[in-house]
Amino acid sequence: MNVADCGRLLAAQHEATRIIALKNTPLYSTASDLLGMVTAYLQDGNLFLASGDWVNALAGYYYAFGWHHFGIAHGFFYTLTPACPFSSTCELAPAGLRDRLEEKTQRYVRLLATACAGVVPAAEDGTVMGSAAQRILLITGVYAERARLYQVQQQTENALACASYGHGWLDAAVRAGLMRIISNRELFAI
Repeated sequence: MNVADCGRLLAAQHEATRIIALKNTPLYSTASDLLGMVTAYLQDGNLFLASGDWVNALAGYYYAFGWHHFGIAHGFFYTLTPACPFSSTCELAPAGLRDRLEEKTQRYVRLLATACAGVVPAAEDGTVMGSAAQRILLITGVYAERARLYQVQQQTENALACASYGHGWLDAAVRAGLMRIISNRELFAI
């Protein structure tokens, strides 16, 4: 997927998103916070793209999609225009950005693996929220593995997209209180 198209897809999905929870409840506050993070990372992606920073735009948009899809999957909000940025492979980075892309991808793949190892479910085993937390570990683990495999296959753009998306899911889960940080607190947006 073209990075600019990814940003437009995210913007359209974000525009059509509505919070489900009742106002003045903890769930509404959490949903509002999650949606605020999506807004911030969408805006960051737009600023990066406008300034020619293709690598950070790619990472920012996929990270925001991770937050957004977490919010939808866990019932904090819904959208009338569900969309998946993984419907096609990422466009190739401009030639002059290959070194920067390689460095950032290596770092993000490593950071996601470290972050996954640095959290545990916050809820008790056997509870609904405990099951949700286990599902988050599964999803983030899948995207961490996809990122690693894409990296080995030298599909660096797709590797960065997967690592960013997976980290978005994990950060959103921590922020929503489903996961507890046990190490490397600095890797999380809390």
